[in-house]
Amino acid sequence: MAYQTTNPYNGQVGKIFDEISDAQLEASIRAADDCFRNHWRKTSFEERKAILKRAASIMRERSQGFAELISLEMGKLIAQSQGEVALCAAILDYYADHAEAFLAPEQLASSRGEAMVESSPLGVLFGVEPWNFPYYQLVRFAAPNLMAGNVVLVKHASNVPQCALAFEGLLSDAGAPPGAYTNLFVSKDQIGRIIDDDRVRGVALTGSEAAGAVVAARAGKNLKKTTLELGGSDAFIVLDDADLEKAVKHAVSGRMGNAGQACTASKRIIVVESLADRFLEKFQAAMAGFKPGDPMDKETTLAPLSSSQALKTLLGQVEEAVGRGARLLMGGRRIDGERGEFMQPTILTDIAPDNPAYHQEFFGPVALFFRVPDEDAAVKLANDSPFGLGGSVFTSDIERGRAVARRIDTGMVFINSSAVSSPELPFGGVKNSGYGRELSSAGIQEFVNKKLIRVA
Repeated sequence: MAYQTTNPYNGQVGKIFDEISDAQLEASIRAADDCFRNHWRKTSFEERKAILKRAASIMRERSQGFAELISLEMGKLIAQSQGEVALCAAILDYYADHAEAFLAPEQLASSRGEAMVESSPLGVLFGVEPWNFPYYQLVRFAAPNLMAGNVVLVKHASNVPQCALAFEGLLSDAGAPPGAYTNLFVSKDQIGRIIDDDRVRGVALTGSEAAGAVVAARAGKNLKKTTLELGGSDAFIVLDDADLEKAVKHAVSGRMGNAGQACTASKRIIVVESLADRFLEKFQAAMAGFKPGDPMDKETTLAPLSSSQALKTLLGQVEEAVGRGARLLMGGRRIDGERGEFMQPTILTDIAPDNPAYHQEFFGPVALFFRVPDEDAAVKLANDSPFGLGGSVFTSDIERGRAVARRIDTGMVFINSSAVSSPELPFGGVKNSGYGRELSSAGIQEFVNKKLIRVA
């Protein structure tokens, strides 16, 4: 597994990093275990808070440098990279400020004596993280767990190694002791050995269904706690009383943010028949207005996909969908004349349930458009998916929106908005989208021991 920077805009190969040896891996796990047992779990919330607050401050001070690494390694538009850095700093601040309250002892009502639940860290945790939000994926795992008193080992995606090292350096510069946060350039075989190691007490993965199944099985064999975030095919429902202009605006941003490479992107656009034609006309016009170019250029509005393989996969999915009866309304091809991994903004319609596209996740600028007769049909279609991460409902009647949201089988639903991420909002899904939650008060509870202490 090569860890290297390949700029998806111009194809230039940057820095290359070797996988670590088994001896180096053992030294890293030993250092993490020693840090946890002899230092980190003994620190106070105030000591941990000072480090995370300093890390947040450094991220803001060096924002441009952090952002440029994202755009260089996975092709994100520079403005969106800057937004990711700002969000990560906010998450660091959030857990620094709230962790102690989230983990405060809980007094229980008991008819016999006193009872209390206290939270204590589990120990060394292992995270396997993807490339699409190179710092955000790390910080939502690391920040709550470091504040809880755990230490973390992280295997980041192979195409964002400089981002991985930058985040490790950030925490070191903020004062985290050696072993509190460790980046690992490891092989697939070494990933299995990390999960098997008795010193590692929990595993978190954000990635594909296939990777999640493998990691969960390995961790389960070792009786270790896991959390999984495995992607989604989020439904974007537009009801008959929706504000059409607002719905189109959010559908476009929800589908095209990060070049469509987001688990919570608005991938299945479901519009009630009475608005379908007008919505589709405006949606198509907006999708046609994107301008490809250098992601470092603020005039660029369409970023390249993260790699040549990502583009190849997406083109293959579109070709198969059309071959099985879907109608290609626009796009569907690589953008001619651009040297980067650019995909035309694409809309597919007339997608039957027996078409593979009906159940697939499209990780890029491809929207699946469905028209339905009414609200009930919209909900039924939204739920007819192996995924259950997020979704959106657009309506002028907020109570109606809440009622529809309760009927959708996902971990998150946004009313009159495409999906957003904020430190205080829990993130996670159900079904093939995985289990467990990150962010909010829920995100710090996943890898702690909720210990009952009862006095008779």
